[in-house]
Amino acid sequence: MSTNTFDPVSIAAVREQRQARAARRWQRLLPYLLIFPTLLFIFVFTLWPTVNAVISSTIRPGPTVHIPDKFVGIQNYLDLFDPSGDIGQSFPAILINTILYVLVTVPVGMALAFFLALALNRKLRAIGFFRFAFFYPVLMPMIGAASIFAFLYADNIGLINVVLRSIGAPTHTWIGDAFWTPIAIIVVAIWKQTGFYMIIYLAALQSLPSDVFEAADLDGASPWRKLRSITWPLLSGTTVFVLISAATTSFQMVDQLYALGEGVPSNKSNLLLYYIFQKYNERANTGYVNAITVILLVLLMCFTVFNFAVLDRQAYYES
Repeated sequence: MSTNTFDPVSIAAVREQRQARAARRWQRLLPYLLIFPTLLFIFVFTLWPTVNAVISSTIRPGPTVHIPDKFVGIQNYLDLFDPSGDIGQSFPAILINTILYVLVTVPVGMALAFFLALALNRKLRAIGFFRFAFFYPVLMPMIGAASIFAFLYADNIGLINVVLRSIGAPTHTWIGDAFWTPIAIIVVAIWKQTGFYMIIYLAALQSLPSDVFEAADLDGASPWRKLRSITWPLLSGTTVFVLISAATTSFQMVDQLYALGEGVPSNKSNLLLYYIFQKYNERANTGYVNAITVILLVLLMCFTVFNFAVLDRQAYYES
């Protein structure tokens, strides 16, 4: 008669090995579980809409819901530049408007933000009030800021024309004129965004090493020399970040157009994203709208990749 005996030590060792294997599996799985919500969010709200836009940009909807859609390949993209069609007459000019809008608002806004940060990076009485005053426009919704400027730009009762009229200066049709409307929209965007970039520059200025500036003072460096040779190079990393943020935001501006003429006159002041908004609910233009969306995404991607591949490598970051 034999009896089965179990070694308690062996059982404990097996249990510990199983627990160790389970712990290792959990450690390997944990990072993927942690990033899964982010990946799911990116897929649902970024990747899938992008893929869907690319697919839809190659399809032309039927004239009615009873007629099936037709695959046309890149024809929708070609039609955007065909002056014989309604979309082709408007899109090239709106694309140029958008690029010019970005090329003006981004450098002007960044330059103002930088010099405001320099001016406010000092110990002055009530300095907090001045910083808040320049930052306050950032707290306002864009549609609210645009509505305020719509009153300022009004033809007869607008504050700007009233002041010009009171001093005998000529007044202008700020909203509705082909020359002044884009300028009026650019002014609103710069006024709204500059405070945000000012705060970023101000934070970066306050984190710069003081010993470098003390050494420059001992060497007799002038304020302009310190600005050009020390401050600006040390802020190159911040400048790249501000540049990418400002350009991305400018490409996506839409709210102020709703309150400032909606692209009048004849799309002379219209921008890509607002044009997409205008044409989105028109079934016949669905393919064109998605093609414009893809073009806008490509512009943003090329700009961002260029900044990270070229400018970011040359930028200074404190280690």
